[in-house]
Amino acid sequence: MESGIIKFINSGSNPLVKEVVRLQLKKRARDESGLFVIEGFRENKRALEAGVKFEKLLYSPDWFLKDSNEELIKLAQDAGTELVEVSKGVFSKMSYRDRPDGFISIAHQLDAKLEDIEVKKEDIFLVVEQIEKPGNLGTLLRGCDATDVAGLIVCEPVTDVFNPNVVRASTGALFNVPLAVCKSSKEAIAWLKKNDIKIFSTTPHTENIYWNTNFKTGGPIAIVAGAEQYGLTETWLKDSDELVKLPMLGSADSLNIAVSSIVCVYEALRQRRQE
Repeated sequence: MESGIIKFINSGSNPLVKEVVRLQLKKRARDESGLFVIEGFRENKRALEAGVKFEKLLYSPDWFLKDSNEELIKLAQDAGTELVEVSKGVFSKMSYRDRPDGFISIAHQLDAKLEDIEVKKEDIFLVVEQIEKPGNLGTLLRGCDATDVAGLIVCEPVTDVFNPNVVRASTGALFNVPLAVCKSSKEAIAWLKKNDIKIFSTTPHTENIYWNTNFKTGGPIAIVAGAEQYGLTETWLKDSDELVKLPMLGSADSLNIAVSSIVCVYEALRQRRQE
């Protein structure tokens, strides 16, 4: 079918509908196809504006929540995307959300390689190890976007960065933040050291509080955080330039990783932007 030509689907047993559901639910399907699903007006708009390649955009006017829907449809059409209108019931079957807004796309996965990330003197990177919850990873991406982080490096991933909950929690920041996925932490450490990036690892096992830490190094830095339950592995702790912690002044012994990581990034950003 030529790009831009619209067809209509009103059967939940249609192979395209089944493909969307499979890509939503199964990491193996995403890995084997190199595709993933983007749901939501805002997420799809940001993906298209970032140059993400779409295979298809499926939509249902019965679910539209905005007056600017034609803008997104035209963006997809101009990018050569096949447009598919579906019935309200079919869209409900495909949707991963409680309150869908009528847009789901099948898109090509982004390249997520260390060698594609550029390094500049003023850069701040965020590195996370063994993150389990897709919602946390998506929120980290939002935080990276908010703080203009030069890249998010995901080491030894437990969750798939193209999981629909990552896409949703990132609200489209996935498409604006440079991203790299490393199978091992050693690979990331080697890349950081090769590029003379100073490593600040977060851990409760230090007396150095983050607000007393000097992040103004004169070169690029990386702030590293580990899974909430276990923290960073010894691999990071022994290869870091400095260890830092957030003080816990109440009864809780830890913060959500997205919160703690971005707090540290904001402090580094504040220091490095001071005259």
